[in-house]
Amino acid sequence: MKDKAQNINLAALLSILQRSRMKNFRAHIPILIEKKNFIVKTADSRDELHSALKLRHDVFLTELLKKHKRSGMDKDKFDKLCDHLIIIDKRSNSLIGTYRLQSSLHTKKWYTATEFHMKQIKRLPGIKLELGRACVHPDHRNGITISLLWEGINAYVEASGTKYLFGCSSIKTTDRNEIASIYNYLLQSGHLSHEHRVRPKGKFRMIGMKNKLKKYPLEGLAELDPGMKSKIPSLLNSYLKAGAKVCGSPALDKSFKCIDFLTLLDVSQMHNKFFRKPRDN
Repeated sequence: MKDKAQNINLAALLSILQRSRMKNFRAHIPILIEKKNFIVKTADSRDELHSALKLRHDVFLTELLKKHKRSGMDKDKFDKLCDHLIIIDKRSNSLIGTYRLQSSLHTKKWYTATEFHMKQIKRLPGIKLELGRACVHPDHRNGITISLLWEGINAYVEASGTKYLFGCSSIKTTDRNEIASIYNYLLQSGHLSHEHRVRPKGKFRMIGMKNKLKKYPLEGLAELDPGMKSKIPSLLNSYLKAGAKVCGSPALDKSFKCIDFLTLLDVSQMHNKFFRKPRDN
């Protein structure tokens, strides 16, 4: 009984600390990179966090789903555990990009694990960093912004001693034939791996899709559809260029009307040429 009471008290204390962090938000790991026109940093105040959550709302809910929350923010239970990488345009003093960073230094709970069975990835040695909720203002969706996000991620990886990066990489489609073709393209291009036995959880599974995807190793190797390359979003494409692997079959995210692939990158295997410094804009 004493142990149970101690566990309840510890859980209550953690809950209080998490609520306090959202109210008096500070970065777990402060990152600050100054450029001529931009600042890349981890959000280090309540106002900066709220600006990131508002941008997420505008992109994920208003732009993509034509929805609106009264709070004007996209947030979930994981945000209080995370750091939030942000990009600020000095010219307009506005936040133009954000990426959620969830390190095993600070939590053992993962957003990705709500969609996928991923026990083997959880057991990988060393510090792991989950990347998620990436979004960029529509006026800044270009190579410069993607490079700035990756420069911030690289700085965070070095500061935290991260060994593995992972997360859900979204592709905006729910068409089964297109999903199968994208899977086939990733498989034949050498980007897809089943090594870690990753698979979607119950409500994220696509009924009948398993058999459809199984055909490709036998029937699809003769021909690679080059048109599928254009279906890969720039952020996922940047993962693949860095040396990441897509793990297993995709999950169907009905809420956001997309599919998610679990993407895994071993930092020690990262292509050295990938982190080119963006122009000093």
